[in-house]
Amino acid sequence: MTGPMPLTLASIRRAPKALLHDHLDGGLRPATVLELAEACGYAELPAADAESLGTWFRDAADSGSLERYLETFAHTVAVMQTPEGLRRVARECVEDLAEDGVVYAEVRFAPEQHLSRGLTLDEVVEHTLDGFREGERLVAAAGGRITVVCLLTAMRHAARSREIAELTVRFRDRGVGGFDIAGAEAGYPPTRHLDAFEYMRANSAHFTIHAGEAFGLPSIHEALAYCGCDRLGHGVRITDDITVPGAVADAELGLVAKYVRDTRIPLELCPSSNVQTGAVPSLDKHPFDLLARLRFRVTVNTDNRLMSDTSMSREMLKLVQTFGYGWSDLERFTINAMKSAFIPFPDRLKIIDDVIKPGYAVMLG
Repeated sequence: MTGPMPLTLASIRRAPKALLHDHLDGGLRPATVLELAEACGYAELPAADAESLGTWFRDAADSGSLERYLETFAHTVAVMQTPEGLRRVARECVEDLAEDGVVYAEVRFAPEQHLSRGLTLDEVVEHTLDGFREGERLVAAAGGRITVVCLLTAMRHAARSREIAELTVRFRDRGVGGFDIAGAEAGYPPTRHLDAFEYMRANSAHFTIHAGEAFGLPSIHEALAYCGCDRLGHGVRITDDITVPGAVADAELGLVAKYVRDTRIPLELCPSSNVQTGAVPSLDKHPFDLLARLRFRVTVNTDNRLMSDTSMSREMLKLVQTFGYGWSDLERFTINAMKSAFIPFPDRLKIIDDVIKPGYAVMLG
């Protein structure tokens, strides 16, 4: 036995990771945004070189407001309106995740936002899936390994959620694993899209819901009690239903928090993003550690790698530095995510047993 490997950014990148909450339009390379903008004639970018553009995205997203944070996506979505743009962004997403040691990823995007140049919803999904598959092939050819599943998102302020739910089911055997709603939470409760969620349930299909990020417990309660979601996108505001009078062991859970913990509803927590959008005041105040110690099913996620200037390895390193986690904790969070993936149970088990556990055994020495 050589003992555990030191926890550094480089060593964490070598560890196998599973990612459930990553937005395709929030993870572009700045250089790609510039090149695609030139190719499609988009002239509204706020910077003219890759470094300055990357800095602009990060600074603009650091507003402390979810609504302001969401405004940054106008630029990335604008360059993802062509078959070439969609395929390239999807392919590079897979390559970037694999380079960071991600072995399983669910990447979501909203097809309804990519129709301005005449593509149909089906074409948007087809070109994106082509990009994901091409990325997987390139990673495999280079000796790597990654499985990428696509989630289709409906915008909660729009009225196309049933249509996107049907699109999800139509493509479920071709690389689409589930459905989601996203966008500003306040004023747009999940129950506005009940028809879409009932359709998903009627078709025995998976879905997650952005809930409990910018809005509190009612959003989480609706997502679970009325919509019946499988997972909670963010869900940090579940702490509104938890009282900690002293020691964590003495924490008192309300009915919703108890339900989430007892039924093992996965929480797709995105630490850096939650600070940027004002969901939490700072990383050391993030409820990740409280929820982990109370044995909620917590998972680590990137949300938007471009806007947060982050990666899975960086998110994990921040948690290590903030809360003192070790390799066994990172392994637990990774297995939590893999257990919660929208793929068949045998496939989840295979990645856990053949990739994740052996990978962390090396790290643990």
